[in-house]
Amino acid sequence: MTFVDELHEVLPADLPERDVVIAKAAAHLELIEAANQQFNLTRITGAREAAIKHVLDSVIPWRLFAGARCVLDAGTGAGFPGIPLALALPGTRFTLSESIQKKARFVEGAVEQLAIENVEVTSRRAEEIAGDAEIVTARAVAPLTRAITLFAPALRTGVRLLMYKGPDAEQEIAEAAAEAKRRRVRAHVVLRYDLPDAMGTRTVVEISRS
Repeated sequence: MTFVDELHEVLPADLPERDVVIAKAAAHLELIEAANQQFNLTRITGAREAAIKHVLDSVIPWRLFAGARCVLDAGTGAGFPGIPLALALPGTRFTLSESIQKKARFVEGAVEQLAIENVEVTSRRAEEIAGDAEIVTARAVAPLTRAITLFAPALRTGVRLLMYKGPDAEQEIAEAAAEAKRRRVRAHVVLRYDLPDAMGTRTVVEISRS
């Protein structure tokens, strides 16, 4: 099946802007597929796996982002979770940060081609601009201890971190406990979900001021 077919099958019926997400996320995946022939953006290339692990995984937690004025996607890579979330939440401004220049250029070109008006792309490091966001999010960018250290100044000003993690998030939270206490922040699980086709368990961890 095509990317459109797979997305139509797997995306939740109550996802905001669902038809827009399907059309533009499919086009985004096609751009990734083409770019992968020149440089490695992602190891996930099958239509169903890409639909589930890239797009569905990105948007399942959409309610956690709804109503935010500005979200920073730290280390967006090929544009996840930022682009799918931005498509679902057009009223929220998304900044996609990617310090690897060729990836940043790809994402910038994709955003332009897809005409996503609520997204800007930057190659600046996320921790340098985190204070301008309400929420900072990332998928598998750094262990929680490292994330707390990197974003401590932003956390002090009230920014929240929403980190996409795997099934062992509680272990990471325990390992980060000393740093969280030192920085006077709290880390806890706010969402857990299983991807279809046994493609893994995901956990979203929120880090915020205690």
